[in-house]
Amino acid sequence: MGGFLNKSVRSLADYRLCENVLALDRGMRTRHRKKKAQKFAESWEDIMARAFTFPGQGSQAVGMGQQLAEAMPAAREVFEEVNDALSQNLTRLMWEGPEDELTLTENAQPALMAVSVAVARVLEREGGLDLGEKVKFVAGHSLGEYSALTAAGALGLSDTARLLKLRGQSMQKAVPVGEGAMAALLGADLGQAEGAAEAGAKAEAAVCQVANDNAPGQVVISGARAAVEAAIAAAKEMGVKRGTLLPVSAPFHCALMQPAADAMAEALATIEIQAPIPALVGNVTAGIVEDPEEIRSLLVAQVTGMVRWRESIEFMVANGIDTVVELGAGKVLTGMAKRINRDLTGMAVGTPEEIEAFLKTL
Repeated sequence: MGGFLNKSVRSLADYRLCENVLALDRGMRTRHRKKKAQKFAESWEDIMARAFTFPGQGSQAVGMGQQLAEAMPAAREVFEEVNDALSQNLTRLMWEGPEDELTLTENAQPALMAVSVAVARVLEREGGLDLGEKVKFVAGHSLGEYSALTAAGALGLSDTARLLKLRGQSMQKAVPVGEGAMAALLGADLGQAEGAAEAGAKAEAAVCQVANDNAPGQVVISGARAAVEAAIAAAKEMGVKRGTLLPVSAPFHCALMQPAADAMAEALATIEIQAPIPALVGNVTAGIVEDPEEIRSLLVAQVTGMVRWRESIEFMVANGIDTVVELGAGKVLTGMAKRINRDLTGMAVGTPEEIEAFLKTL
């Protein structure tokens, strides 16, 4: 009997020990799940707060990207691949000029993309940044949309370089030099700009439409030169502060670009497109675009359509973004973001020093 009791006591002790171990294990697993959930929440909060933007034409400058290439192997790889894809020493033009040749749209477009993607690759490969974990949205202004899609893995770098070369050439060929124009209506809202463009088109029986809704008080119109000039006059009568012709070689983002849109539709039909990670906020829709076939269609529509940049930033803010980081040459989009929403934090990241400063914020 005593032996049985001793065995029972030992069994009870073992049972309680086992229960204690299980309880400890459950406690450890609970704490682990809470810690993991907290880490996920913190990561999601980071994602919710940050968007990457990519600049368009006008941000180019001789020397852009040179410091990156000299300091960062990942950047050099990008520039070399773009050169190879185009069978052109584009980097020499970027770093040595002349400026007027770099400004040609067929050169400026792939060059600006190369700098933006080089920055993104450096952040990923040498800075350890996972765009899918640390960025909620990407968006690019006009040609910058191609940069955004490439950085997000939707387009291959070589494909993008060739597409942008074609895009630039096709846009330049679509309208003879001097027959088209673009103008900035400073102080105008979108409604005023649309009214002025409509008045100009009616007065001259020619194309004139809003090309870029960039920020409050900064809307760009595009079309036949005579119609754009008439629209500037109409805008002044509406009380718009100033209308200024822009030094561009063609009237981008209007119906006169249809031949270029047709060329891009043909080229894009053969290109492999993946779903972007992070999600793209599109120029044409000012909303999330993730489906590859929709991306293909919207890249064509973008050539003749309005860049809805103000609405794109507002959409991202409405969906939790409080920091906009511009990757590439210049600081144009950073300035626009602050004009659209003064509460936004804006950062421009395009040099090794700016990359280092940005990585310290993560």
